[in-house]
Amino acid sequence: MQLKPAQVWPLAIIPVTLIADQVTKSMVLANEQLRAMECFQNTFACGTIELPGPINLSMVWNRGMSYGMFQSEGIGRWILAAVMLAIALGFLRWLLVAEGRLLKLSLALVIGGAFGNLIDRVRFGAVVDFINAGALHFPWVFNVADAAISVGAVLLFFDQFVLSGRKPSGNPDRPS
Repeated sequence: MQLKPAQVWPLAIIPVTLIADQVTKSMVLANEQLRAMECFQNTFACGTIELPGPINLSMVWNRGMSYGMFQSEGIGRWILAAVMLAIALGFLRWLLVAEGRLLKLSLALVIGGAFGNLIDRVRFGAVVDFINAGALHFPWVFNVADAAISVGAVLLFFDQFVLSGRKPSGNPDRPS
């Protein structure tokens, strides 16, 4: 089976997103000022690095899904990991048959982000969050994977609901 370029590029976005997420998280974990491992049991910011502008780095262990929803530990951690894996695999299956660049891009971003957070959940039991946009009145601390999932979800919504009326249906009886 030979893949065409239209099938390969979205599959390449998944590891690029995953690698960007894991590299940034490794940098955060290695930074002594953020004290990540020192405050592993905390659910509040461990350490903060003030950056110029509205974004700061604040290390937070997130035991829930994106933006801290559905906090869980113990067996809940594994149930949450299984749910995340099932969703990511479902989206991967959809990606393999998807048509349209925007749909493929959105699915690839969601999948890459989901796998990035899943690695943390399995490895640590919590996800490394560190991007703090509180000065922009954004209440959650997040990471590259969360950002990819959010952007992918917005693009997916746009593709499925806004652009859906503009796509050719293949149905000659449907009015244009």
